[in-house]
Amino acid sequence: MGMLEDKVAIITGASSGIGRATAMLFAAEGAALVLNARGKLGLEKVAEAIRGKGGRVHLVVGDVGQLDTHDELVVDAARVFGGLDIAFNNAATVGPIKPLAEVTFSEWQETLATNLTSAFVASRSQIPAMLERGGGSIIFTSSFVGTSVGLPGMGVYAASKAGLMGLVKGITADYANRGIRANALMPGGSDTAMAGDEAQKEWAAGLHAMKRIAQPEEIAQAALFLASSMSSFVAGSALFADGGNSAVK
Repeated sequence: MGMLEDKVAIITGASSGIGRATAMLFAAEGAALVLNARGKLGLEKVAEAIRGKGGRVHLVVGDVGQLDTHDELVVDAARVFGGLDIAFNNAATVGPIKPLAEVTFSEWQETLATNLTSAFVASRSQIPAMLERGGGSIIFTSSFVGTSVGLPGMGVYAASKAGLMGLVKGITADYANRGIRANALMPGGSDTAMAGDEAQKEWAAGLHAMKRIAQPEEIAQAALFLASSMSSFVAGSALFADGGNSAVK
């Protein structure tokens, strides 16, 4: 028996990086998966790898900034696998990298739509489906940026990621007594496409007490903790998986 046996999970941003690593791990632990990303080809490659190991997976290609994407994910979770127990709302964008006064209003709107508004829309769709199952776990990928540190040129990203903690606390206040656990995962710098080139990764490594960045699989392990019964009394929290970054600021 895997840790997520008989569970159904939605994972957004699942075609690469932390989302892909988490999809592979959740599938190995027995979960049936509804995976989302904007890129069909990358998503299909993840699905092929999971099915090759006997996993169950269904794909929904779409933009998390669109309302219909989240409704489709939840409807398909019920239609294909019978319900919804776990949601890893992971898709994100870095947004504009520039001083805040140079950010356009449309850039602000687009970044918040992907990183924060999508989290509200997702949880609004996911919560009723989880209540039908007696509860569930909702996980949002936040960041150390905006929660323990600010970085030059990343004010919009920081604001969008910090806002997720307010959403987590609100969901907890409304639904923890009905079995829904909402938490935010705070990764440090991770070896993904979003981390940039090797020089940028080396710079990011220096921010962390461990003097390295994470592999996506390490962040996936933290997501597994929050998704599974191991964290049965964890709600409304921020879990830092940041190599000690927040501890040395």
